[in-house]
Amino acid sequence: MKIRVTQLTVVMEGKPLYDESATQVEITDDGGGEFLVVKQKTGGQGEIKIDATEWSAVREAIDNLIKEVKP
Repeated sequence: MKIRVTQLTVVMEGKPLYDESATQVEITDDGGGEFLVVKQKTGGQGEIKIDATEWSAVREAIDNLIKEVKP
């Protein structure tokens, strides 16, 4: 059986998964083909806040999942 990862959560070490700074990167499909969604639970719609110390981990998560998006 082959496993496919479709969501990654980037969170600073020591913070819980539900922390508002946690960034979710996921592959999704609304029927028109797969695409990538990046989101946070910050409360501000359409806004993602990425600390400079988190950027490399968020970028790595995006790079890893974008390769898995099926056209």
